[in-house]
Amino acid sequence: MTFDLVIRGGGVVDGSGKPRFGADVGIKDGRIVEIGRVSGAAARTIDADGLIVAPGFIDGHTHMDAQVAWDPLGTCSCWHGVTSVVMSNCGFALAPCKPADREWYARCLSAVEDIPTEAMAAGIDWTWETFPEYLATVERLPKAINYGMYIGHSALRMYVMGKRALSEKATEEDMSRMAAAVQEALKAGAMGFSSSRASTHVTPDDTPVASRIAEWEEIDRIIGAMAELDAGIFQVGPDIGSGPRHRAFLDRLRQLALQFKRPVMFGVLATKQGDDPLGGAYQTKYIDDTVAAGGRMFGQGTTKSINAIFSLKSYLPFDVLPGWRELRALPMVEQKRRLADPAVRRELVAAESKMKPRDNVVQGGGAATTDPRKPDYANLFAMKDVDWDDPTVAELAQARGQHPVEVMIDLSLANDDQVYIQPIVNESPEDVLGILKHPRTLATFSDSGAHVCQEMGSSLQTHLLSYWVRKRGAFTLEQAVKKLTHDNAKAWELKGRGLVREGYQADLVLFEENGIRPCLPTVERDLPGGARRLVQKAKGIKATLVNGAVAFEDGEATGAYAGTVLKGRLAS
Repeated sequence: MTFDLVIRGGGVVDGSGKPRFGADVGIKDGRIVEIGRVSGAAARTIDADGLIVAPGFIDGHTHMDAQVAWDPLGTCSCWHGVTSVVMSNCGFALAPCKPADREWYARCLSAVEDIPTEAMAAGIDWTWETFPEYLATVERLPKAINYGMYIGHSALRMYVMGKRALSEKATEEDMSRMAAAVQEALKAGAMGFSSSRASTHVTPDDTPVASRIAEWEEIDRIIGAMAELDAGIFQVGPDIGSGPRHRAFLDRLRQLALQFKRPVMFGVLATKQGDDPLGGAYQTKYIDDTVAAGGRMFGQGTTKSINAIFSLKSYLPFDVLPGWRELRALPMVEQKRRLADPAVRRELVAAESKMKPRDNVVQGGGAATTDPRKPDYANLFAMKDVDWDDPTVAELAQARGQHPVEVMIDLSLANDDQVYIQPIVNESPEDVLGILKHPRTLATFSDSGAHVCQEMGSSLQTHLLSYWVRKRGAFTLEQAVKKLTHDNAKAWELKGRGLVREGYQADLVLFEENGIRPCLPTVERDLPGGARRLVQKAKGIKATLVNGAVAFEDGEATGAYAGTVLKGRLAS
């Protein structure tokens, strides 16, 4: 046999969790056809001596629905070894959508997920209306990675009910139409149905998004329609507004899981915000109890805290203050000139005392950057590296004998790219570790494609390998790779992916075991229309293969667009 590609001499960590082994990997027609001592000729050979050869990483919680229209690479996920993503989480999607509602959908995505409306206007050729039409559009687009998608509840509710979706209970006819549309989407290839009950998910008018208006009866009808076809995953954003609300959400979700027997996924989130918040251990035990009772349930976890990110080039906590707002509207050169003026600095420091005091209301990364409370400087880190050992602004202020605002001004003047991190959910590394260690919690919650200048979760895979494996020793490399590959492929029922195995698709990542790590994030203006976003790349990844094609080498795109649409069982 003549192979299209042979990877020679690598250490194969195959995704199953078993110990690594040395082997060549032969690839033909996009698939792995031989593993071992491969002797046949090849159109191309990659020397993997000293490298790990692993399945491509899978990220099941992204919001790349708009980005896929203008970004064929799938950044920033692609830079961290990700070869497959699932988008349209939490009910936010671009289909189904009537032409008259496109601007509203875009505004909602901007309000909830910080996807700039100007980028969507410049970057999307919006020609679809139904979910099958959107899926077909994504199939036609050039793609360096693979994309699966849900049909989203907020989009579906708006499509069926119009403006009533934002204020009214669904009628019997409304629910029947929604159930039929979900079945149509599943037959076309949807991975399932997504929704949200999260209190942080609001419209541009600061009212609940459409899915939050829905009563549980409506969700039951839709999941019942999925059960009729014995297909589809239900993903939902949890209500963690308080401990009692979180418990009520989980109790109702268990009823649904046990009644309809469809796989259910939700974010396992530990936070110090809200009244009587639930810890991660409560939530993972709840998953175990639901599974023991006959349900199918997974938690979605992060590998680090979920953070609000601040910088001079994006948001600062003080932007809401009148004096700061005036300054921040100026060109960057003029901002820096004024920040260096002692008189201006005194005024800006004094203004900080007028900020809203901190309260106990749960904030996501969006609200924490656009409607921030007075910072807790002991929980605001000046990012110097990516290893969770950065100094707090409070520590720097004490060491320098300065007001914390002065510290931030000085650091930002010294480095335009200085980033400040405020953990808001999963604040404690030990909380994160407890969640990650649980066998039914998936390492997958990146939100990639969303919160583009507010959060940065796209590096969760390289963070797991560099921090939790290499620095902390909390997982073996084999355990971590399994969490990023096979466990996710199994949960999303992605046949033929997630393992280095003969017959499987050749989605592979080749990396340095002791060199893989995320880079520091920076703010760039590389979105359509010149809109800004956070960009984070990685080090130590030699190559990423998607369906047998080398899509990235040494962090650079090759121009190969072998990505495909991942479809649910009824279509695939």
